[in-house]
Amino acid sequence: MAGTPAGAVPAEWWERLAARLIEGLVFGVFYYILFITLWGVFRTVGVLDVFDGRLPGVFAWLLAGLGYAGYDWYAVSRDGRTFGKAIMKIRVVPDDVPRSALLKRSLVYPGPAMLMGIPGVNVLAGIFAFAVGMLILIDKPLQRGPHDRLAGTLVVKDLR
Repeated sequence: MAGTPAGAVPAEWWERLAARLIEGLVFGVFYYILFITLWGVFRTVGVLDVFDGRLPGVFAWLLAGLGYAGYDWYAVSRDGRTFGKAIMKIRVVPDDVPRSALLKRSLVYPGPAMLMGIPGVNVLAGIFAFAVGMLILIDKPLQRGPHDRLAGTLVVKDLR
């Protein structure tokens, strides 16, 4: 891959998973704060029962998923890694990937989290997220997911 540092070692699948789990915990808290806030707002204005009471969850997932995808795009565009990747000492290379390609990467994964609040669609979004993880496992030796292939990126161990 053009722009990939010589001697770059691809990150292990478990390092990538741990990084996403760390970030998922933080964004999970963000989701619950949003959910509780939206539940209170929708209850106050009298629309809590719309869609059988699912409206706060739909909006909370939409906003939290959009926030996660936006954060992922911004952090990788700026530093080549998110806080989870920094903790796990891995990064996205090459450094010169266009921001538009990184936006596509972030919308493919973790972008589907925006759909998790919609009944029926949430199952498909979960299957998609699982499939991305499986594709990372079976793509040897680089362990790239569809989001990496789309953007032309590789997640490597940060040996700096």
